Amino acid sequence: MESYFQEVYADKEDQFYEKCLFVCDSDDRPVATCFAWKAYDAITTIQWWKVLRQYEGQGIGRALLSIVMQSLSDEDYPVFLHTQPSSYRAIKLYTDFGFQLLSDPVIGTRTNDLEECLPILREYMTPQAYQSLQITEAPVFFLQAASSSPIVQF
Repeated sequence: MESYFQEVYADKEDQFYEKCLFVCDSDDRPVATCFAWKAYDAITTIQWWKVLRQYEGQGIGRALLSIVMQSLSDEDYPVFLHTQPSSYRAIKLYTDFGFQLLSDPVIGTRTNDLEECLPILREYMTPQAYQSLQITEAPVFFLQAASSSPIVQF
């Protein structure tokens, strides 16, 4: 995590700390975090969006993502994020916010395993949530930005 911070955020450390939002419990311990970030200085991404497992399902993540999305201007759109197929509850939430799954086989330096992941999502998501998934190809400017650096920034 420290090397990722150094590679992606260190040269803009003040901006990182200014943007990074936390939700804390009654003892002032962080239980969730999220922020929007211009990855590759070109595309708006959702970063460090995480809710501790014991706090999932309470609306914290939805509220936090709502705050972050409401803070964006029209120029910040479209917004991108990266997730895992095991995050099927989060994927449902992202779908509720209008996010779409990208079908491109390679994004930047990573392979996109969407086809392999769809059966996992089908197994764990409700049929209604799975049917609401939207799949699209990534815009060219996004693929170019993601390929512009060997460092994966989201």
